[in-house]
Amino acid sequence: MEKKRTAGEEAAKRIQSGMKVGLGTGSTAYYTIVEVGRRVKEGLDIVAIPTSRDTERLARELGIPLTDFRSCPRLDLTIDGADAVTPDLQLIKGGGGALLREKLVASISDELIIVVDDSKLYDSLSGLVIPIEVVPFAWETTARRIENLGGRWTLRERDGEVFITDNHNYILDTVFDEVPDPAELARRLKLTTGVVESGLFIDMASEVAIGTDDGVIWRTKPGS
Repeated sequence: MEKKRTAGEEAAKRIQSGMKVGLGTGSTAYYTIVEVGRRVKEGLDIVAIPTSRDTERLARELGIPLTDFRSCPRLDLTIDGADAVTPDLQLIKGGGGALLREKLVASISDELIIVVDDSKLYDSLSGLVIPIEVVPFAWETTARRIENLGGRWTLRERDGEVFITDNHNYILDTVFDEVPDPAELARRLKLTTGVVESGLFIDMASEVAIGTDDGVIWRTKPGS
């Protein structure tokens, strides 16, 4: 938890007064939001868009001013967590179930900063769980289409019940044994009937703040 906290708090330093900010979801982004709330109480002047209902509740409790997409069609910065990060900053997100809203918010952000601890670093996305959000109607047929792409899926449950996203969809936690081209897999999933969105975030991250035993390490995309 300490490594997550240091990464989350360090990333929060990138937020300055006057910014329009996306607030992520998950255990590491939580520390960013708490730090932002502390700074707001000290006079930090921002507005924010949350990526989940849980984040919205936390932001309101902390007194962080919130806005919406009509008033704020573009964000300066979003800070969010990830389930996996490769050396070229390709991501898997959605472990917390907010992948669609996270991607919508990230897509209108000038910068996306990812906060993780070093347990989330991987050489590739092969064999890792990729959350795929699907519509509930005929989800079984969508699952078969995913199987045809090479995926082995599990319908996500929570407390013995099917997990329902904030958008009233299901999540299929899916493993592809080989992912040689994450961008191509993301494209094929996006074109699959019944799939709303996948947890593959391709070429979206600007920087990653990595919490380690020796402090926070910043990683940027190779060549940037």
